[in-house]
Amino acid sequence: MRRLFLSLLVFAFTFPALAQAKHPFTFEDMMKLKRVGEPQVSPDGKWVIFSVVDVDLEANTKTPHIWIVPLDHVGTAAPGRPAEQSSAGSSSAERILIADQDADRPRWAPDGKRFAFLSTKEGGSQIWIADFDGAAGSVTGVHKLTSIATEAGGELWSPDGARILFTSDVYPECDGAPEAEAACNAKKLKEVGQSKVKALVFDRLLYRHWNAYKEGKRSHIFVVCADNCGAADASSAESSESRQRPSRAGGGTRPSMNIPRDLTPGDYDSPEFSLGGQDDYAFSPDGQEICYTSNHDKVEATSTNNDLWIVPVNVATDHVGAGDSPAQIIAHTKNITADNPASDSTPLYSPDGRYIAYRAQQRPGYESDRFRLMLYDRKTGEKKNLTENFDQWVGSFIWSPNSSSIVFASERAGEVPIYQLWADGSPNSKPGLVLGGRGYKDDLFISADGRTLFFTEMSMGAPVEIYAGKIEPRDLRGLKSFNSICGGKNLKDCHVEEPIGESLTHLNDAVLSQVAMPPLEPFWFTGAKGDKVEGFLVKPPNFDASKKYPVKFLVHGGPQGAWGDDWSYRWNPELFAANGYVVVMINFHGSTGYGQKFIDSINGDWGGGPFEDLMKGLDYAEEHYPFIDKNRECALGASFGGYMINWIAGHTDRFKCLVSHDGGFNNESDWATTDELWFNDWEFHGTPYTNRDLYLKWSPHMYARNFKTPTLVIHGQLDYRLDVSEGFQMFDTLQMMGVPSKMLYFPDEGHWVLKPQNARLWYKTVNDWVDQWTK
Repeated sequence: MRRLFLSLLVFAFTFPALAQAKHPFTFEDMMKLKRVGEPQVSPDGKWVIFSVVDVDLEANTKTPHIWIVPLDHVGTAAPGRPAEQSSAGSSSAERILIADQDADRPRWAPDGKRFAFLSTKEGGSQIWIADFDGAAGSVTGVHKLTSIATEAGGELWSPDGARILFTSDVYPECDGAPEAEAACNAKKLKEVGQSKVKALVFDRLLYRHWNAYKEGKRSHIFVVCADNCGAADASSAESSESRQRPSRAGGGTRPSMNIPRDLTPGDYDSPEFSLGGQDDYAFSPDGQEICYTSNHDKVEATSTNNDLWIVPVNVATDHVGAGDSPAQIIAHTKNITADNPASDSTPLYSPDGRYIAYRAQQRPGYESDRFRLMLYDRKTGEKKNLTENFDQWVGSFIWSPNSSSIVFASERAGEVPIYQLWADGSPNSKPGLVLGGRGYKDDLFISADGRTLFFTEMSMGAPVEIYAGKIEPRDLRGLKSFNSICGGKNLKDCHVEEPIGESLTHLNDAVLSQVAMPPLEPFWFTGAKGDKVEGFLVKPPNFDASKKYPVKFLVHGGPQGAWGDDWSYRWNPELFAANGYVVVMINFHGSTGYGQKFIDSINGDWGGGPFEDLMKGLDYAEEHYPFIDKNRECALGASFGGYMINWIAGHTDRFKCLVSHDGGFNNESDWATTDELWFNDWEFHGTPYTNRDLYLKWSPHMYARNFKTPTLVIHGQLDYRLDVSEGFQMFDTLQMMGVPSKMLYFPDEGHWVLKPQNARLWYKTVNDWVDQWTK
C-alpha cells in the first residue's frame, strides 16, 4: 500500500512536467503557424486590421483572411506578455473579420467606415469594399468594386476616400480611352488563352523576370472611383444609363463610375517589379497627384535606374473618356529624380504636402548600394540626403502625422531596430533609436496622435506578430559608424538592451508553446582582412553539453544578405536543429547590417574573403564549442549560398556532405541565362566578354576536378535568377566525376520552394541527405 502511495505521489508531481513537455519543432508545426501581415490602424485609433495566411498542407493551399484586434488594451500589458488563450489558439482579443472568402491587403478608407481588400472569390484578384461598424468592430456587408480582366492588386485609397489606386499587368498597345483599353486587354487575354500556339516572340531584354515570362505585358497604375467621385462628376460623366452595377444593398442599380483609368500609359513598368515591402507609389495629401517608380532606360536588364515620376490624377477632367488620353497623361508626367542614374524608390508624401520622402542609391547598376533617406521639396525641387552620415541601410519608413519627423527600420548586426529622424535636415538632426531589442521589425504605422508606433516583429523563435510601442527617440552613440561600435573589443555593445514593444497579437502562441526552440547565440571572430565577423549558433532541443553533435553549416544567399534573429519558412535554423544538429551560420564579408564597406568588400571577390570567413568561422566554432563533432559536418546553401556550396566542393573536403540549392556553377553561362544582368555585370566588373578572367577565376566549374564530397543538388524550372541549367550542369558534372550525388528537381517552383507539399518534400529530402552522411 505504501509503495502504491509513493508511486501515485511521484506520478502526481511528474504529471505537470509531462503535460508541459515540449517536443522538437517539426515541419507540420511550422505549417500550422499563421502568417500575419502588416497592421492597418483605423482612423479613429480603435482597431487594427491585418491579413493572416492559413496553410492547408493536405490541400496544398495558402489562404489569406482578414483579422481584427481592438486597441483599448494597448499599454496595459507588459512587453511581450502573451494574452489569454482562446480555444482557437489565438488571444481572446483578436478574431477573424471576414471568414467566408479569401481576403488580403486590407486598407482603411479615410472615414473609417469602410476598408478595401483583395479577393479571388469570383475568379482573379479584384478589389472589394467592406462596410464596417466601428462600434461593434464588425463587417456589415461587402461588394466587389473592380471586374478588370487583367486583375487588380496593391489597392490604395485617395486621402478624400473618393478614389482607389491599384496596379494591373496590361498590354501597352491597348493604351487608350478607359472603355476601349479595358475591352482591348480583355480581348487579348481571351485570344492568348484560346490560342493553340503558345510561342512568344522577344525583341529586347527583359523578356522574363524572377519566375515568369513578361508575355508582352506591363505593370500600370489605375485609378477607379470608390463611390461616385462626387455627384457633379457622376452626373456629367454618366449621361447614359446603360452602364449599371448592383447597389451595395444588393437591390437596384446605380450609375457606374468604375471604369478604371490608366495613369501610367506607355511601354514601361509602373511601378517597377518588387518582391514585397513598402509600396512604390503614393497619393499626395490632396489626392490630386500620385508619385510612382518606373525605369525608362533602354535596356532594363542592365539598369537599376528606377526614377520617381509624378502625374496629376485628373489631367483635364475626371469625366470618363474625356481629356485623359495617353498622350495627354504622358505630357503631364514629370520625372523628379532624373539627375540620379541609380535607384530611387518608395515615395511617401509628408502629411502637410510639402515633401516627398524616398529611398535612393548613388551607384548605378549596383542593387546593394546603401539605401539613403532622401527628401524632395515639392515647391523648390531641392533634394536633401537625411542620412548622409548614417552607415546603415534605410528600410521601410513612415512620416509622423505632423510631418516633423520620419520613423524608419534599419538592419544592424542580425537585428532590425527602429529609428526616428527629424525631417528639417539640419546638421544637428541625428537618427535616434526608438525601439530596439532582438528581432526584425518592419511594416510601420503611426497613430494619429503620433505617440504610438505599430509594427510587425519576428525572431528566430517566432514568426511575425503585431506590436505597439511608444515613440521616445534617443541618439545612437552620436552616430558612430558600425565598425567603431562593433569592431573593437566591446562586441557586446552590438546587442545592447533597448526599449521593446508590446505584443498586440498572439496568433501562434498555442503552437509555439508546445515546441522546443533553443535561442540564437551570436559569436564573433577575426575573419578575412583582420576584420571582426559575426556568426550565430543554434543548439538542438534537449541539448546535452556532454555529447557530441553533428553540424549543419548554413550559407546565406544574396550575397548581400545576412543571417539574424528573424524567422524563415524556407531556411529555418530551428527546424534544421530540431533533429539533433548544431546549426552554425556566418555573416561573411558582403553581408548586410555591418556597414557599407563590409558589404562592398565582396564585389569581385566571391570566392576569396567570403570563403575565408566561412572556414575561419567554422574553425572558431569547432574550437570554442566542444559539443561540436567536426568529423560530422554538412554545408548547405541556396542562391549565392548554393554558389558557395559549389565553390566549397572544389576547394575543401572537410564536409561529409553538401546541399546546393539554386546555385551558380558556371559564371559565364549564368551571365547569359539570368534575368537581371546588372547583378553579374557589377559583381564581376563587366561582362564575360570584357572581363572574362574574373568570371573564370571565381567560377566553381573551373575546379570540378576536385569534387569529391557527396552533394545533393536542388533547382526549380521557373528560377530565372539562376537558370535551372546551372543545377543540371552541377549534377551532370558530379555524376560524370563519380561523386555520390542526387538531384531534386521542381518543375513548378522558381527561386524559392513555396507550395506547401513541395516544401515538405524539400525539407525531408534535405534532412534525409544530411542524416545519410553525418549520422
